[in-house]
Amino acid sequence: MYLERVQALVHEGLHELPPQFIRPLNERPLNSQAVKGLINPPLISLSQPRDMVVKEISAAAKEWGFFAIKDHGVPASLIQQLQNVGQEFFALPQNEKEKYANDPSKGKFEGYGTKLTRNPDDKLEWIDYFFHIMAPSSKIDYEIWPRDPPLYREVTEEYNKEIQRITDEILGHLSEGLGLEEKTLKTKLGDELEVEMKINMYPPCPQPELALGVEAHTDMSALTILLPNHVPGLQIWKDDTWVAVDYLQDALYIHIGDQIEVLSNGKYKSILHRSVVNKDETRMSWAVFCVPPSDTVIGPLPELVNDHNPANYSTKTYAQFRYNKINKLPQ
Repeated sequence: MYLERVQALVHEGLHELPPQFIRPLNERPLNSQAVKGLINPPLISLSQPRDMVVKEISAAAKEWGFFAIKDHGVPASLIQQLQNVGQEFFALPQNEKEKYANDPSKGKFEGYGTKLTRNPDDKLEWIDYFFHIMAPSSKIDYEIWPRDPPLYREVTEEYNKEIQRITDEILGHLSEGLGLEEKTLKTKLGDELEVEMKINMYPPCPQPELALGVEAHTDMSALTILLPNHVPGLQIWKDDTWVAVDYLQDALYIHIGDQIEVLSNGKYKSILHRSVVNKDETRMSWAVFCVPPSDTVIGPLPELVNDHNPANYSTKTYAQFRYNKINKLPQ
């Protein structure tokens, strides 16, 4: 059972990548190398005057679908604590982590997991993870939150407060960047955004040039707020090439997700991205997905649709969008 976990494979002394992790030729980092250092995604200070922040965030969302933020107000000490408790969980003995194992085949998505294939031809990603809901309180299952390390709940709840503050701020700037009222996007995303935490663990990989931590995809969220550790690995698709994202201490990375692209009628872009892995070091990231309630109807905002700018996306509930995306059906 444990050998299904990537981290457990590494602990067994793996020296060669098992066939199920070897990506097709066109997907291998060796054959699709990223540009490094020549093109840098926007880094935006939230301490600037509001009109400047709106201008820069709006431009980044349109051109990149991605940007980093600094001066965001999340204490560095809290960021360090969040990373500490995540690292401590993954350092637990395997049998302790397995107590929190999820089972997507039975609809149990929260907990400790490893992405499994749907059929024998699919390739595995070089990742273990821990996933759970952080908000709203009515959807939280504290039984699945780790009890070891002891500070996990306290630290994660504090981080959730900061994330919700930042989410409101970013959505307000994005709304104003479209010429709309500050609360427009948040209102259209439903009564109460669901906030989901996914801690990604990418152990050292014996042949990183053949594998991917996460394959290329866009997020079905409205926004994703990512906190990485010091080991680079995030790559984003820009101008028909992969761009390697540098590590920026204390910065948070903001991904525009599918729901914002739909609501903006394509003015803002959901960013295609992937994760590569490292031969010598463990990469970790803390991804927070901000998604609408399942029954929220999402479509292009009427204010952005006219005879010259027709709707480019269909209107449907988030549940239907999610079902179609997971099952690779037309939207």
